[in-house]
Amino acid sequence: MDATLYRHDVRLAYAVQGGAQRHEGRSRLYLVLRDADGVGVGEVAPQPVSLNGDPGLESVIDELREVVLPQLRAIRARDGALPSWTRVSRLHAPREASASALALVEMALLQRELVLQGLRLDELWPSHSTLRLQRSVSLVDESSWPPLSGVERVRAKVSPGAVSPKALERLAGLSLPVILDFNATASNAQDVLGVVQRVRSVANVVAIEQPFLVGNLVDSARLGEELDVMVSLDEGVRSIRDVEQIARYGAAALVCVKPARVGGLANARTVIARARELGLGAYVGGFFESPYARAVNRVLAEHGVIEPSDVGDVEVAGEDLKVFTTETGFGLEVDEDFLRTRATRIFTMRAET
Repeated sequence: MDATLYRHDVRLAYAVQGGAQRHEGRSRLYLVLRDADGVGVGEVAPQPVSLNGDPGLESVIDELREVVLPQLRAIRARDGALPSWTRVSRLHAPREASASALALVEMALLQRELVLQGLRLDELWPSHSTLRLQRSVSLVDESSWPPLSGVERVRAKVSPGAVSPKALERLAGLSLPVILDFNATASNAQDVLGVVQRVRSVANVVAIEQPFLVGNLVDSARLGEELDVMVSLDEGVRSIRDVEQIARYGAAALVCVKPARVGGLANARTVIARARELGLGAYVGGFFESPYARAVNRVLAEHGVIEPSDVGDVEVAGEDLKVFTTETGFGLEVDEDFLRTRATRIFTMRAET
């Protein structure tokens, strides 16, 4: 077994200013997992630093190198083969970076198994709905927006007391429903109400995303009662238990599910299914990933959700990851020459086979 981790830094063609940080670029991690009978590639795109419960880039790298890959290597030595991708979530440990590191390994194993079996992901998870897209923009400043053709909903970054008049003018010309994404920057209901009133003067506000800090379900529930608009939770959705607590307290009507945040694609699929059982709408997040991972997230969205998801094309300045079209696996294969020549190799871990 050979496991090589690469890091590829990209700069977004359209920066997005949020309430807590400005998104100008992202570091994507690629794990190339090779064994005697096949190879698979996984991808996650962590935060630069820890924020709102999400791990920072370096902590994900450390978790992978020091905990998750040694566990995988031990299983390979014991069983004489790599584990199925369906077993990866059982390795979960209670550390902030565990979910992202496990998601990276799971995705690599899944692609490898699909190719070995001659299957495509959309055969494993057939489509049950038409893909609907939303796109993230900012109302905080006057940064340029990308083209929004084919988008059915806008996810607008906002912050209490900081709404750009110029951005509001742009929004008024779109005639699209809007989710206001606070990224946990609001302190109270008045913070939220002030922004909602300004945006409602020009657009249809259909939901407020993650207004308060992660875990503050009580104020989210009260907010939903005070305003005739849905509440959505994003950073606060990390497990089935979170979804069950959200439903129990009436804290939200929508949830955003990100595979890396919940520990992988299998967990994401289960969380989405449980949300729907509990009467919650769900959508898939994946704005910062490359075309490779976004293709996977689109299959997940078509399989399990009906809400618009943030899995469309995202332009970068400069060269993006190169991929090949394939008949099996995810439908795309990462160009390893691109990783070797354009990305930075972080480490290689080998085990006897």
